[in-house]
Amino acid sequence: MSTTIGYTLAGLIAAAIIFIGARFLVAPRVAAAGYGVPADHVPSSVGAYLSVKGIRDIASGLFVIILMLAGATHLLGWFILAATIIPVADAVIVRRNGGPGSIVLGVHGATAAVMLVTAAVLLGS
Repeated sequence: MSTTIGYTLAGLIAAAIIFIGARFLVAPRVAAAGYGVPADHVPSSVGAYLSVKGIRDIASGLFVIILMLAGATHLLGWFILAATIIPVADAVIVRRNGGPGSIVLGVHGATAAVMLVTAAVLLGS
C-alpha cells in the first residue's frame, strides 16, 4: 500500500515538473511569474536561461518516471530526497529576489514538503 502511495505521489511530482518545464519553453514569461521572479523587464537574452530551466525540469521529471518504470523504489526515494534541494533553493532564490512570500511558501515550500513526504514513503517501503 505505501509503495502505491509513494509511486502515486512520485508520478504526480514527475507530471508537475514536466508540465512546469514545458511551460518555461512555451510561455517563459508566464512561467517565470509563476516561479516568483517575473521576467517582464529583463533583456530578451534571459529567454535562453528560461529555456534551460524548462529543459532541466523536463529531464528531472523523466528521471522520476524512469526510476518508477524500473521499479527502483528505494533509489526513487533517494533521488526525490536529493532533488528536494531544488524547491528549497528555488524558495531562497525567489525570496532573495523580492518574490512574494505566498510563492516562496505556497509553491516552493509546499513542493519541498510533498517531496519529503514522498521520499519518506518510498524509503519506508
